Amino acid sequence: MTVNPNSIDLSAFVAEQLKRAEPDLLRAMLSSFIQALMSAEADAVCGAPYGARSAERTNSRNGYRSRDFDTRAGTVQVAIPKLREGSYFPDWLLERRRRAEKALVSVVATSYLLGVSTRRMERLVEQLGITRLSKSQVSVMARELDEQVGDFRSRPLDAGPYTFLAADALTRKVREGGRVVLVHVLIATGVNADGHREILGVDLTSAEDGAGWLGFFRDLTARGLSGVSLVTSDAHTGLVAALGATLPGASWQRCRTHYAANLMTVCPKASWGWVKALLHSVYDQPDAASVHAQFDRIVDALADKLPSVADHLEQARADILAFTAYPKELWRQIWSNNPQERLNREVRRRTDVVGIFPNREALIRLVGAVLAEQHDEWAEGRRYLGLDILSRSRLTKINNDDTKINTDTTKEAPNPAALTA
Repeated sequence: MTVNPNSIDLSAFVAEQLKRAEPDLLRAMLSSFIQALMSAEADAVCGAPYGARSAERTNSRNGYRSRDFDTRAGTVQVAIPKLREGSYFPDWLLERRRRAEKALVSVVATSYLLGVSTRRMERLVEQLGITRLSKSQVSVMARELDEQVGDFRSRPLDAGPYTFLAADALTRKVREGGRVVLVHVLIATGVNADGHREILGVDLTSAEDGAGWLGFFRDLTARGLSGVSLVTSDAHTGLVAALGATLPGASWQRCRTHYAANLMTVCPKASWGWVKALLHSVYDQPDAASVHAQFDRIVDALADKLPSVADHLEQARADILAFTAYPKELWRQIWSNNPQERLNREVRRRTDVVGIFPNREALIRLVGAVLAEQHDEWAEGRRYLGLDILSRSRLTKINNDDTKINTDTTKEAPNPAALTA
């Protein structure tokens, strides 16, 4: 589109606007420029300038029709030229059946991503100077995130091996069938071959049971999840069973924070303070051998005074001390689900603003977008684990697997004396 540069005297126009000192100066200037551009384009369609007699004229003006145009400077009322024959519509400015500027769509979608509810969204657009925005318009704009979230959730997991994996779930409220129900959001994160954390997957289930976790981990493996050496999580029965069915070569680290809460339920309240201190002393040891030795001393000390606590510790020994098979430098990253809990808190912070979601699609849209944003930040940030320590961790797994194979072979080997008896 060619616009006559002389259609607006810029210096005179700016001087006039400043002289008026209107409170909405930017909006007034934007309106004038838009009108000049539409007038120039309408003149080009007509073949001659407005009001001029010309043999080249092919059409003529026939008044104006008013439209509201929503911009970041506020709502601008524009007068679209009408023609005697045919019609003129500024497609470069307005979309048919939608008044919102494309940049405004991004603003509203981002606001939804930040957890702004529909009612608060309306107040937000009012602050932007937009006179009205219906709930249906907000919903349409928010759905622009769906394609991005869908691609993120179904992307191939090709940056493995994912040596360390963490899994957890949180609950959110959704309206279904005229009532409010709790929906479980399953989230898994992992450390890729480059040492960066990734959001591996997110899904919704009606219950945090074995079927939900089994389907979740099957989807991860189908997308390429491989090389998992250790999984850190709480002791939810369905989760642990699903890990055994889908990642049979991986070890399981029971989160130390969740385990302490479980142990507290079998410990007398009056004794919990010193029992908790003893448990924490296990994690303060300098090496793996010292960790196991301290654990033995604690079990022996509690066997007479608190036998139920001692039995609880003995049964959980292998699960809560699985971290000792790996280099000490990364114990803090793998012995609990605290990094995963921090991610869950961020998801809760974004979703608490909405409160009750209208449907599951709206919930996965927001949670998926939040996690995709976090995934990008991790990818651009510093490594979560160094490449050297990752290599040593993988070597540790190989050595442990070889030791297990040799042990199994020794157990199954027939006794030579029995063969000659």
